[in-house]
Amino acid sequence: MDLQKQQTEQRPAAPAGVAELRASDADRDRIADILREALAEGRLTADEHAERVEGVLNAKTVGQLEVFIQDLPAGRRGPAAPAYAPNRPAADAIPHEADENVVAVFSAATRRGRWRAGRRLHAYSVFGSVEIDLSEAIFEYQQVVIKAVSVFGDVQIRVPENVSLRGTGGGVLGNFEVEPLDAEDPDAPVVYVDGWAVLGNVEARPKRGKLVADILDRVQRKVDKRLRKHL
Repeated sequence: MDLQKQQTEQRPAAPAGVAELRASDADRDRIADILREALAEGRLTADEHAERVEGVLNAKTVGQLEVFIQDLPAGRRGPAAPAYAPNRPAADAIPHEADENVVAVFSAATRRGRWRAGRRLHAYSVFGSVEIDLSEAIFEYQQVVIKAVSVFGDVQIRVPENVSLRGTGGGVLGNFEVEPLDAEDPDAPVVYVDGWAVLGNVEARPKRGKLVADILDRVQRKVDKRLRKHL
C-alpha cells in the first residue's frame, strides 16, 4: 500500500472546494516546512522525509499536498483556506478623490520601485502608455483602488504575489483583463482595478517572484502607534 493511499484511509479528505484548488508555490513551501520540522523532531526518518518532499514537489492540488502531513500534528488543523476578498470595496470605504493621477497623452508614465500607494490611484492613457508597478510599493492601507482608463493606449498594472487582486471593468473594441489573485493572509492588501479600455488595453496581474515584505511591519507599526497613544 503506497503512502498516499494509506494516509487517505487514515484521515478524511479535505473539504470540497479547498482540496480541488491548484496548489501554489507558497502552499508547497508551507508543507515542506512542516515536513522539515517533523524530521527535526524525529517524527519522520530521513527516507520518509525525502519520499514526502518528492511527493510535495509533484502535487498539483491542495488536497494532494495535505496527504503528506495528515499523520503529523500540523495536519490535524486541516488545509488552510484562502482569504477571499470581495469583488468591490465596501461602500464609502475608499474616497472618490484620487491620491495621485498618472496621465500619459501621446507619451509614457510610470510608477515603480519603492513608493507609497495611497487608497485611490487614477491612471489615464490616451495614445500613450502607463505602467503601475506595485511589486515594491509600500502599502499604507489594506484596500487600494486603481481606476484605469485607456483610449487608444495601454495600461499595465503589476502587483506582488501575496496580495489579493480584483477587477471590474470592460472594453469597447479593446481589452480589459484582470487576473484574480487571493492572498492567504487575511490582513494582506487588496488591490481593486476598475475602468474601461476604449480601442486600447488594460491589464492587471501578479508579478511572479515579488512579495510584499512589509505587511507584518505595517501591522506592527499600527500596534506600536496605538500603544503609544494609549500610554
